[in-house]
Amino acid sequence: MSSKLEQLKQMSLVVADTGDIEAIQKFQPVDATTNPSLLFKAAQLPQYRPLLQAVREQAADASGSSEEQLAHCCDLLAVAIGRRILDLVPGRVSTEADARLSFHSQASAERARKLIGLYEAAGIDRKRILIKIASTWEGIRAAEQLEKEGINCNLTLLFGFAQAAACADAGVFLISPFVGRILDWYLANTKLRIKTAEDDPGVQSVSRIYRYYKQHGYRTIVMGASFRNCGEIEALAGCDRLTISPQLLGELAADRGEMPRRLSPESKHEVEQPLHLEEAEFRYRNNADAMVTEKLASGIRNFVADQVKLEQLLKNTRD
Repeated sequence: MSSKLEQLKQMSLVVADTGDIEAIQKFQPVDATTNPSLLFKAAQLPQYRPLLQAVREQAADASGSSEEQLAHCCDLLAVAIGRRILDLVPGRVSTEADARLSFHSQASAERARKLIGLYEAAGIDRKRILIKIASTWEGIRAAEQLEKEGINCNLTLLFGFAQAAACADAGVFLISPFVGRILDWYLANTKLRIKTAEDDPGVQSVSRIYRYYKQHGYRTIVMGASFRNCGEIEALAGCDRLTISPQLLGELAADRGEMPRRLSPESKHEVEQPLHLEEAEFRYRNNADAMVTEKLASGIRNFVADQVKLEQLLKNTRD
């Protein structure tokens, strides 16, 4: 029998959740995703040292203050790593806009256009890029406008159903509902005990979103993300896409057990009525769910913290 990874590839599009070129070469995913945390890790790898130096020199030639040059350097690095990944994957790479812009629609859209411009200047078609933006109300509005301009978006840090419903109504290309971080919150804040993967609230959340999208014909792609173990992945086999860390990709590749399909567009479930939210109701629903509120806030804080670390790394390289 083939490995569980190979079986999974027959049901879901497998995406590598890493900026590590060697891992991407090893597991041969269709797409890859990056974020500030992954870029910071990748930037510390020895093979990226020449790349850091190159983008530093390129950014130094740009006009603007030292802070603006540093921000530009980070964008150049994200695009440079994205280009290397695109040499290895046949599909797309997700590149994240600065998380500090998560509550500013116009600024998020402007940063997305800049990143796309850098890719296109390097000869990369925008159809191979997804711009990652946090699933705040402002982020969703930015993505709605960008999609109209032909810039496809990946709405990340998605923890609640209201976020997913709003993304679908906005015509977002893809969402990344987080699985493991939802589980983390429930384990830390409730007495929940997990006996099977189906008991996992993160798995339940993504399954609900997937069914809702298929029932109502939404074209937005569901890409499960942030997995803590292979059981979560197996419970979502058949989801449109799954973005998986190198460690878990390795575990799936080494496992020769059977992996049945769990999600399918043809599966019959009770129909959930469409949910069309205005801003006030969207904010209220998120606020009413402590898990969504806390995980979205901490997710943005953590991405910003790693963005700052990346900037400091580039600054030290420059100095």
